[in-house]
Order: sequence, then structure tokens, then C-alpha cells
Amino acid sequence: MTTIAIANAAADPVEKLLTFGPKNLWYAVCPSGFVGEKPVSLRRFGRKLALWRDASGQVHALEDHCPHRGGPLSQGVALGDRIACPYHGVEVRCDGTVTKVPGSPGCKLEGSRPALAFHVKEAHGAIFAFNADKNIDEPPAFTLPEELSSPEFSSFLCYSEWKCDWRYAMDNVMDPMHGTFLHKQSHSMAEGDSTAAFRIRDTETGFVFEKTGQRGVNFDWTEWGVTGTAWMRLEIPYPKTGGPGGNFAIVGCVTPINERMSAIFFWRCRKVDGWMRDTWRFLYRNRLEARHWAVLEQDRVMLEAMEPDANQREHLYQHDIGLVRLRRFLKTMATEQAQAAAG
Repeated sequence: MTTIAIANAAADPVEKLLTFGPKNLWYAVCPSGFVGEKPVSLRRFGRKLALWRDASGQVHALEDHCPHRGGPLSQGVALGDRIACPYHGVEVRCDGTVTKVPGSPGCKLEGSRPALAFHVKEAHGAIFAFNADKNIDEPPAFTLPEELSSPEFSSFLCYSEWKCDWRYAMDNVMDPMHGTFLHKQSHSMAEGDSTAAFRIRDTETGFVFEKTGQRGVNFDWTEWGVTGTAWMRLEIPYPKTGGPGGNFAIVGCVTPINERMSAIFFWRCRKVDGWMRDTWRFLYRNRLEARHWAVLEQDRVMLEAMEPDANQREHLYQHDIGLVRLRRFLKTMATEQAQAAAG
């Protein structure tokens, strides 16, 4: 993003929401293994978060900003569900309440709730945080597609960080046709027509963008859904040499880190049970995973090489109606949230 674009994002509340992600949604913030009992600092959706685990393993998250003088809470000491700022020892509970001010006991800061707290949930090998601008007691629930929520499926989480606007990463997934060209040497995307017509099919939670007249041949469709969190789903056909389980499903989430960085989550899933589950997991780790990373690297290299304002200088055609629908959805959500905040 150029300096001018960043300035515009700061001045325009709608563009700011589009740059750092709409509010009041659950976002995947990191793999579970990133967070232990020692606090860590991660920047997500334009904010710094301090995350840590208590003795029971429960994850907590606060804005990485002490309400006293702005010291980094992540450099402090975790005390169960509280964290002590290293600068002046101010203790902040996981709900944003200041419980202790050692240097001035009984001052008005004690007992107040000035710190921004984030509700967190751990699921499917990742930690999710609810992105709100104010403290709330009960966030809404969220669900993910059946490939993750059903025990009939087995999955692996693939995590990466790309140096690009998070919207570029979502546009990439909402563009099935790029698989025919960018990934044409892939073991699973070498087949199918190089020309196609697309259609949009609405669902209860979003829409499906799909090729007409071709299914189960290449990367032929993508689904976008919002169920408390925003996700994308697609299928890649697999040859029999890919092991049991039929088509290979991918569930994806993208989280903005800042104007130029994105956190990328792809769960790679197959419907398998019993001995087939064990076979598939062994085959994935020992043979397929490296191939999947090679395909993902092609996407990363392409998006990181695009100019920051590339999406401002486009000439779209019929294959792009899926990402146009997605952009309109996000623009509408951001506009409504900006108007509500202004009102």
C-alpha cells in the first residue's frame, strides 16, 4: 500500500475498516502452538495483541497496551488470568479491568475497565479472537464448515504470512480460474478446460462462485460464507494415487496483520475414517504436504510481486464476478459499521 493509500485509509473510516478488517467478527489470529504461558505480542487487524495461557491452558488476549502509560503488556508477567505491565507493575485482568496499581493503591485506575480485551476461542489447531472496538461481555458464536466441524473429516492446518493486503489473498481464492494457469503443473490441477463461464449461486451464509459445465476436474468452485467468522471453501480433485478420501477440501481464513501483511490459514481436509484416516495422514505428511506447499508458494510469490495499488488499476471480465461480489459484500459491511459508529 502506498503512503497516499495509507493516508486515505486513515482519513476514510470505510477504507480503514476494509484495510484492517470489518469489526464484530471472529478472526483466526495464529496457530495454537504460538501461545504459551509466557505472553507473546502479535499484530492483527491493525492492533497489537498480547496473548498468553493461564495454568489451565486457557488463552487470554488484551490489546498490547497498558492503560496507564501504554507500556507493552506482552513484556510483562502473566499471573493466571491477569498480566502485570513491566513498566510500573499495573495488573490488568483478561476482561480489561485494572485490578492493582502497586505504585498508587486505591487510585481511580484500580477497578476501572480501560484496557481493550478480546474474547478468544481455540479450535481446529488455531486461536480465534473477536475483533471489537469496545469490551463486550458475550460475543456471538461462530461456526466453520463441516470439513472442520464434523468428526467424519480429518484435517491439517497450514499457516503462512504473506506480504500483501489481506484482500489480495481473498481475491486469489475467489478466482478459481487462476488454478488452470498458475498451477497448471500441479499434480492436481493439470486437467480441465482453459476457458470457462462462471456463475454465482447464493447460499444461506454467502455464495458459491463456480464454473458451468465442469465439476471435479480442476479448481472449479469457491464458496464464501460468514457464520460469525468469514471463511472460504473449495475442492481440488485428487487422483487415486492421492490416497483415500475422494476430493481434497480446503477451508481458508485470511486475517489482516497490517496494511502490507496477511495471516493465511488453510485447513486441508479429507473425509476419511478408520484405517483410511491413518493412511491419509501418513501419506499427507510424507508425500503430499511438500506438493501442497509448492502450490501455495506460487500464490504467495504472485501476490507479493503485485503492486500495492494493483486492485485500483484493473480491467475485469466475466471470470472475476466472484471477487466483485465479495468486494461489494465487504464494502457494504464496512459502510454500515462506519455509519453506525458515526451515529
